[in-house]
Amino acid sequence: MAAVEQLSERRISVAQGEATTRTPPHNIEAEQSLLGAILVNNDAFDRVSDFLRAEHFSEELHRRIYELLSQLIRAGKVATVITLKTYLADVDLGGLTVSQYLARLAAEATTIINAADYGRTIYDLAMRRDLIVIGGDIVNAAYDAPVDSAPRAQIEEAERKLYSIAETGRYDGGFQRFSDAITTAIDMAAAAYQRDGHLSGLATGLSDLDNKMGGLQKSDLIVLAGRPGMGKTALATNIAFNVARAFRAEVQPDGHNKTIDGGVVGFFSLEMSAEQLATRIIAEQSGVPSNKIRRGSITEDDFREISAAAQQMQRVPLYIDQTGGISIAQLTARARRLKRQHGLDLLVVDYIQLLSGSKSRGDNRVQEVTEITTGLKALAKELATPIIALSQLSRQVESRDDKRPQLSDLRESGSIEQDADVVMFVYREEYYLKNKEPREGTPEHATWMTEMERAHGRAEVILGKQRHGPTGTVALAFEDEVTRFSNLVETDNLPVRM
Repeated sequence: MAAVEQLSERRISVAQGEATTRTPPHNIEAEQSLLGAILVNNDAFDRVSDFLRAEHFSEELHRRIYELLSQLIRAGKVATVITLKTYLADVDLGGLTVSQYLARLAAEATTIINAADYGRTIYDLAMRRDLIVIGGDIVNAAYDAPVDSAPRAQIEEAERKLYSIAETGRYDGGFQRFSDAITTAIDMAAAAYQRDGHLSGLATGLSDLDNKMGGLQKSDLIVLAGRPGMGKTALATNIAFNVARAFRAEVQPDGHNKTIDGGVVGFFSLEMSAEQLATRIIAEQSGVPSNKIRRGSITEDDFREISAAAQQMQRVPLYIDQTGGISIAQLTARARRLKRQHGLDLLVVDYIQLLSGSKSRGDNRVQEVTEITTGLKALAKELATPIIALSQLSRQVESRDDKRPQLSDLRESGSIEQDADVVMFVYREEYYLKNKEPREGTPEHATWMTEMERAHGRAEVILGKQRHGPTGTVALAFEDEVTRFSNLVETDNLPVRM
């Protein structure tokens, strides 16, 4: 046993020794060629300045030269060997002074045409060096982790660092030709024409809501708000299941699946467990009330309906994360992982107030919510996925005669209203009327009964804000026992019986 441990330790020490003697990836010639090209023609700087920074160079002197070039050019000055050498100390570079080294860079410079390619080479090698550092940090953290440190936390921190590298300083952005944007818009319109319902976004399964919104649009942050008991979670669950149930994909030539209709859905249930959420969906799909399912007071016919609904649910691409009290950073890491492993077309977060921000925010809840909503909007853009984030409303709604919510009723409303592309409110008048029943036999009770009949089974989705479309109210049907929203069929529009 001791011999095995010694051999194992020897292998580890050899591996560590090899790692320490290996030279990190770099390309001095590319760095010299790029710096020389900029010295000869400052226009070369414009080809790399949007993604390349001084820290991407492997040589300290090259970092200093590039930083000075950047400062001079951005100040509107000419950056040449003559203007640059004033700012550099005259150090010995193996027999060359700084002035001689700059002159050699300029003399041996290639054309400006290759500047962008050299810049990308320098950037890519810098990313590889960063990956080596992160790998070393992961190893060291695993060796030195305290007893109370969970491996999952280390994994999420590693993922955060990896995505930070991937998203900072990317060289695939910048301006694009307007004609390219037009082509993209036409392709989107063509895809909408071919998709069921002819929508540019994901269909919610609620046709009146889809007509008002054009579906759930990519990269949109959609805030769904309401007071407790209004049915926020029920509506979000209905939409999530409708999208997942409609999922159709085609295998592309490169082997990956392309979503044609519906989508893969991720659901962060911070309040309810996965089992509670599943029970809600089973009740909605089977028509058997959830309270009967929980109590077990179901008939044989009910059980057949439940079994059929459960079989259908097992086939839909709906993924639930029931971890409570997670941070926006953890949510972001898990959403990225789901996108990478299974794809992701819609993300639901239930709800914003149960998320936490970074610990540095302290007790300032407004700043913390601002960080959360900004993070959700950034995640929607990064993943090109609509995010439905549920939010509670303040109690001031209850103090008004008309309890229909407004934008000002959002808790910490400044950041939520500002970052959201769409703000929807759920309102059910029936919920409030139930609590105001007058004494039977009075004229007021008769009036109340009339109002209850009018409001029974109806819900309103109020579009308080929509960047890309109209605001207004959409009427929906709501079945309280099975927590199901559906399209409202007005009695005036029913077919005439012959």
